Amino acid sequence: MPTPPLPLRRPHVVSLHGDTLIDDYFWMRERDNPAVIAHLEAENRYTEEMMAHTAALRERLYNEMRSRVKEDDESVPERFGAFVYYSRTQTGQQYPVVYRRAIGADDEELLLDINALAGGYPFTRIGVFLPTYDGRLLAYSVDVEGSETYTLYLKDLTTGILLDQPIVNTYYGAAWSSDGRCLFYTTLDDARRPYRVYRHVIGSDSADDVLVYEETDPLFHVSLSLTRSRAYILIASHSNTTSEVRALPADAPMNAPRLLLPRRHRIEYTAHHHGDHFYFLTNDGALNFRVVRALANDLHPDRLEEVVPHRADVMIDAIDLFADHLVAYERSNAQERVAIIDLHSGETHLLTFPEPVYTLQPWDRDALWAPNLEFDTTVLRLHVMSLTQPRTIYEYDMTAQTLTLLKRDDVPGYDSSRYRSERLWATANDGARVPISLVYRADVNCPAPLLLYGYGSYGATADPRFSIERISLLDRGVIFAIAHIRGGGELGRAWYEAGKMLHKRNTFTDFIACAEYLIAEGYTTPKQLAIMGRSAGGLLVGAIVTMRPDLMRCAVADVPFVDVVNTMLDPSIPLTAIEFEEWGNPANAEQYAYMQSYSPYDNTTPRAYPAILATAGLHDPRVQYWEPAKWVAKLRDVKTNDAPVLLKTDMTAGHAGPSGRYDRLRETAFEYAFLLDCLGLASEMC
Repeated sequence: MPTPPLPLRRPHVVSLHGDTLIDDYFWMRERDNPAVIAHLEAENRYTEEMMAHTAALRERLYNEMRSRVKEDDESVPERFGAFVYYSRTQTGQQYPVVYRRAIGADDEELLLDINALAGGYPFTRIGVFLPTYDGRLLAYSVDVEGSETYTLYLKDLTTGILLDQPIVNTYYGAAWSSDGRCLFYTTLDDARRPYRVYRHVIGSDSADDVLVYEETDPLFHVSLSLTRSRAYILIASHSNTTSEVRALPADAPMNAPRLLLPRRHRIEYTAHHHGDHFYFLTNDGALNFRVVRALANDLHPDRLEEVVPHRADVMIDAIDLFADHLVAYERSNAQERVAIIDLHSGETHLLTFPEPVYTLQPWDRDALWAPNLEFDTTVLRLHVMSLTQPRTIYEYDMTAQTLTLLKRDDVPGYDSSRYRSERLWATANDGARVPISLVYRADVNCPAPLLLYGYGSYGATADPRFSIERISLLDRGVIFAIAHIRGGGELGRAWYEAGKMLHKRNTFTDFIACAEYLIAEGYTTPKQLAIMGRSAGGLLVGAIVTMRPDLMRCAVADVPFVDVVNTMLDPSIPLTAIEFEEWGNPANAEQYAYMQSYSPYDNTTPRAYPAILATAGLHDPRVQYWEPAKWVAKLRDVKTNDAPVLLKTDMTAGHAGPSGRYDRLRETAFEYAFLLDCLGLASEMC
């Protein structure tokens, strides 16, 4: 049996609110310490040794997953101005290549080969891909280490030549002026918080770029966009509970930005432009949000006109504005739907789909650009998928109310009729009903191995998405379930509020209730149950294995936020201060005590634990690599059984893991091999 690494114990002592906090592994934060890198590499070797017996299974899983990928594929073209833009993947290439062609023309133009940009880098991700409306120029940004710090490039699409000097230390979001002479972009502070907006004039030195806006409150970060009408550049400042937006005319880029609605604590809004009005999606007097509008030249808060009222049973997630329609993306009873309002007649109709569990979105989260770029159109593009049905892209004519199929993802060898999906409801300790989405092969015999996934933070929803990788679990008799727990947004804003700050433990007890329900209903048993979560979902996994280690056989915690108190004590860590309104501030005694009650690192005590695989990214700015590294070291210190506890650190990537499509499949194959091995299914189909 391989011997796990034995890291040094170097106690770091902090006194807080009468408590003495001793952290034996605080030193692992020393990113530039050769001993830290050596320890992470030793952990990777140990993990590989412990998983060596699964090598054939991993290869089989990888080949299965790759066989379901349509490797030579092309995205549905998206119109913007006089061109349509699309990307193409080819067999053997990790990344797409971006093209365009003029409307009505057959000749295509290669704009960006991301494979060439990747060169010898093990990681490459595009942050901004933004052509001017007239198609002359392109702004794009590249991150080659996973730190989410991007270098911004400007390209003349008429000559193919890069313009000016690259602009470093930029973040997501950019906007062109109407004439394409100015580009607005955001930059990061020392804590990697996007806090400044600059204006760059094409042909000038970036050292001369003008600071347009700076957000000085460390709880807020800045984002940047252009309204769909292309009339205004929007600068949004937002924390986890409060927002405000400034606007400047896109055809007058030298103007100072104008504040639309002033910042008010715990009031959030997004701004959208249409004709003489600004429309706002806001929670002002509306827990689940409502839509209001005001004349662009008369934005006094007292003169807002309501367009879509608040409803206690309907959450408005987002809105889009087009020349003749307002589109609201809504949730009711944990189901997604689209409400379409005719701006001339005021009439509203709903678009839904008949499946019990599905995802309905206007975007592809992996796409290089946002969809529905044109303003003067009656056509809305939508992406629909479920746990059993691959992604289907539709165009919906909002006037004719007709749906046109554009593309259904081709999954070679997949037959959806072999699988079933359900929506179940568990009951939490306090009586709350918690939805569960479930998928399994039709011929599965229960009780069966079951993988329960959860997230439950930031009001984000764990939507039931299709996965080509997951088929390899389903075909081995594993049931896959999603626990839609409090802290997420599946049942509206109250569902989120009931799972954050001093209510955070509801997230964990909801997940336990879902697991217990699935066991009681005969779907699985504790010896057949695996759990998984990522990032804040990794916190969920960590909390569950400390609260109820008897409930499951094994757990995968991807880039897990498990060292809650120590991280929230240090605002110099990227994003920490911004998170005070999600988790709490340890400087507050009550909030500190509550965080201390569930923080996995602080509640890791001597007992038997399930088998655990934790992952990390060396360049992760969201959850620092040392959180899972410290947690694994402490688990090994105190656990009283011989179940494996493994750490796998990607030394070349960040929070999202590998960037190449084949590399991602290998990462998933590794995690699935761990789960199948722990569940006694390693020999199935291998």
